[in-house]
Amino acid sequence: MKIKYIVYAILLIVFTALVGYRITKNKNEVSGPGGGGAAGPGGGPGGAPAMRVDGVVVKAQPFNNILAVTGSIEANEQVEIRGQVTGFVQNITFKEGSTVRKGQVLVKVDDSELRAQLAQAQTRQNLSSENAERARLLLEKEAISREEYDIATADFRTAKAQMQLIRAQLSKTTITAPFSGRIGLRNISEGAFLTPDVVVANLVSIDPVKITFSVPEKYASQVKTNTQIKFSVAGSREKYNANVYAIEPGIEATSRTLQLRARAANPSGTIRPGSFASIELPLSILDDALLVPTQAVVPVQNGKKVFVAQQGKAKEVMIETSTRTEKDILVTSGINAGDTVLTTGILTLKEGTPVKVKLPSS
Repeated sequence: MKIKYIVYAILLIVFTALVGYRITKNKNEVSGPGGGGAAGPGGGPGGAPAMRVDGVVVKAQPFNNILAVTGSIEANEQVEIRGQVTGFVQNITFKEGSTVRKGQVLVKVDDSELRAQLAQAQTRQNLSSENAERARLLLEKEAISREEYDIATADFRTAKAQMQLIRAQLSKTTITAPFSGRIGLRNISEGAFLTPDVVVANLVSIDPVKITFSVPEKYASQVKTNTQIKFSVAGSREKYNANVYAIEPGIEATSRTLQLRARAANPSGTIRPGSFASIELPLSILDDALLVPTQAVVPVQNGKKVFVAQQGKAKEVMIETSTRTEKDILVTSGINAGDTVLTTGILTLKEGTPVKVKLPSS
């Protein structure tokens, strides 16, 4: 029985010795090279263990500052074809979906009534012209008064103006294409009664096309005309080139954006108006840009912040940013070249937290 107690005592002593050895070893590892003492970079006051994090050293590097925005494709010219006079459609001379030339006749409205009015007005004008001439001769002989002569000449001018009005209405019975382009689906048939409220068809010019887009106000000073941009449309991987030709003179007050418009050649007609466009707008080439990984940036109420390592501790730094790429974000103020920015554990870090930084191998 005594042997049993002796064995238990020996086992207890061995277990206690092992636990003590393990604790001593762990303390030595924590307070090892670069981590000992309150002032050591690997530990906090009283030897608190440092948090292991990843980080990168910020370096100044060239950066092609390209702003990614979205926009919409618009036709170079677009109009709804409508009639300007009422009447029955006599003839339709275009094919739906076809290309038409500027000045080409599209629709002819029945003008028989207007032509009858024109003949009547022509007769009235001829008569008033003769009356005005006779009145002039009689006035020279002082056979009539000046007032009678004025009435005769006024009748002639009225008849002449009536003729011009009817001729103008007659010209509107022929509907022509205001510009060259592609005409869409027609909404009328021959024999239909046409009024100015009825849209005959849509006419669009799609070579070239226009790309309308907006940029945030802070980039307004960096955009200019004749800038070459690249864009793509939904459903296609092809990238097209366009040239910025117009910029709005003022900032849009509600969205705080500046609107731009570019023009792109579209000889094959593959770029259709109304499409969504993804645009790459080059702003400037920076020779000494400071880029940090996007995962290092923490959005806060007053802006954005990062954590940098200083003397073995995490320090919170407020930053201002600009363009974002797939992996990095351009920092315009707040950090300097040579700073070590922490990239992991940033959601649990606090000001002054002891850190042990692991840098990527070169």
